[in-house]
Amino acid sequence: MMPDPTHPTPADDIRAALDSLRAQDLPTHGGRTLSYVYDSGLAEADAIGREALAAFASTNGLDPTAFPSLARLESELVALAAGLLHGPPSTVGVATSGGTESLVLAVLAARNGSPHVERPQVVAPSTVHAAVHKAGHLLGVDVVSVPVDPVTFRADPAAMAAAVTDDTVLLVASATSYAHGVVDPVAEIAAIARERGVRCHVDACIGGWVLPFLDDVPPWTFAVEGVTSISVDLHKYAYTPKGVSLLLHRDPALRRGHFFASAAWPGYTMLNTTLQSTKSGGPLAAAWAVVHAIGLDGYAELAKRARQACLEVACAVGDIDGLDVVVAPDSTLLALTTDERCDVFTIADEMGSRGWLVQPQMSFGDLPASLHLSLCAATADRVEELVTALTGATAEAVRRGRVQVDPQLAAAAASLDPAGLDDAAFDGLLTIAGLAGDGGAVQVPERMAEVNALLDVAPPPLREALLAAVLDRITRAGAGPRMPVVPDRPADPLTQLVRSSNL
Repeated sequence: MMPDPTHPTPADDIRAALDSLRAQDLPTHGGRTLSYVYDSGLAEADAIGREALAAFASTNGLDPTAFPSLARLESELVALAAGLLHGPPSTVGVATSGGTESLVLAVLAARNGSPHVERPQVVAPSTVHAAVHKAGHLLGVDVVSVPVDPVTFRADPAAMAAAVTDDTVLLVASATSYAHGVVDPVAEIAAIARERGVRCHVDACIGGWVLPFLDDVPPWTFAVEGVTSISVDLHKYAYTPKGVSLLLHRDPALRRGHFFASAAWPGYTMLNTTLQSTKSGGPLAAAWAVVHAIGLDGYAELAKRARQACLEVACAVGDIDGLDVVVAPDSTLLALTTDERCDVFTIADEMGSRGWLVQPQMSFGDLPASLHLSLCAATADRVEELVTALTGATAEAVRRGRVQVDPQLAAAAASLDPAGLDDAAFDGLLTIAGLAGDGGAVQVPERMAEVNALLDVAPPPLREALLAAVLDRITRAGAGPRMPVVPDRPADPLTQLVRSSNL
């Protein structure tokens, strides 16, 4: 029973309510949730992180002169990261709320650092994190997406060079790419940027606290001439509480473009280094505490454990009939695909029923649908369990066969213009997708394979609009996903689709 906000609620009742809500969430520890969260398996490091988070929760990073402790914590984390990433003495940085904010700021700095360009553009591989596209959307910057090598899934430097124009202000490379877990050829991309006189950002949000501790990694840090900025998340493989990322620049001049100051009102002069103004010092303090609790020697061991787990799973997949590795992983991320007898969406469902979260990734252009696995240190002791689950899940997916989407439904979906759909139309589309509940609520099925297969054949703009409609309904007052429920499927989905879209 949820508390009544009209009257004060006893602390024990509040705790019970929170525990009840939390019971519906995925586990954040134990190594079975292979995306979204990262677990070191070190209880003492977790404990000191939570303690620091609580101790600094009420501090405010808006004014470093009011809370000089936060400026000290930030500068020490930046210095530590700069050492790991071979930054020169001039390296500066900021702490952000996460990888998305770091990437948005990298694009903002490049845009503002090129005031002579009327319509600035970013050139990036098609596998670059979607946060770069979000940055372009928010900042009025064109993002030119360049296809990657179809065999290695790495950025194609020649194709990126061909896409550079006089309006280009930034080239982006990944270390590693989230979808496939490979390191782009940073040295070649940075050389192009240097030759053309533009910046080069390395998105190392997910790889930046692992790759420095591994052997035989192609160059990607500030040791590469032409790399001007790097983003690295601490709340991923530094195993700190959410949400802290670092954005580092080779020198202070490169950072000024994302500073903001305004005295254009009668209050205090607003001064920000990031997109946020008020920001709790809790995550920053927690990151500082965990990083010191584990230490660089500890991170080296954790990185090697996670890397070994990734290699062991990749090797074992070769013996699972129907499943294959998309590309040999460079770090701790693994992408898997299937043969024609089954699909990744059914395997994801089957893994969920076995207590594992693996993330299905839709097909994109010529890139196949895949399963994403982020292997962390806590998963290392569970590799045998994971392989057993993958083997059983794939066998069951083969037995069930591929999810089939009605060709007429797929064709109708391809013809829709999301911009022309209203709320009622989206309600109809969500019903077809099996996501609509009573009273406009979102109802999440126990098995998502049919939903994901339909989304997979939908053009990306329609997929975006549909999922935005889901998010809209989940976040309405009093709403939320109802799960797990297996909804009744509409008898004639094509007719409903046509009616709902006023075709």
